[in-house]
Amino acid sequence: MTWTQLIIAALFEVFWATTLKLSEGFSKVSFSILTIVGMILSFYFLSLATKQLPLSIAYPIWTGIGAVGSILVGVFLFKDYIPPITWVFIILLLIGIVGIKITSGH
Repeated sequence: MTWTQLIIAALFEVFWATTLKLSEGFSKVSFSILTIVGMILSFYFLSLATKQLPLSIAYPIWTGIGAVGSILVGVFLFKDYIPPITWVFIILLLIGIVGIKITSGH
């Protein structure tokens, strides 16, 4: 259950980052509200996960999933351009996230 909570927290991080972009600097009220709700839910689920997981494991995985998820949203939803060499580092980030999970012992 703890890992599920951490993944939910990370998905809400991607959600609030996306709605933050859509809020256009908090000038669109509906997206601004969704951003704040997403932040609250992201931190809530992270707080639940850190009851069982060490912060040194939970936080990097949370931010890593959030970072990779936000990159993918940027590319597919907002048509951001990512240079090919950058994809190498994104893959390394994914390898790091998986590596932390595998070696954490949790």
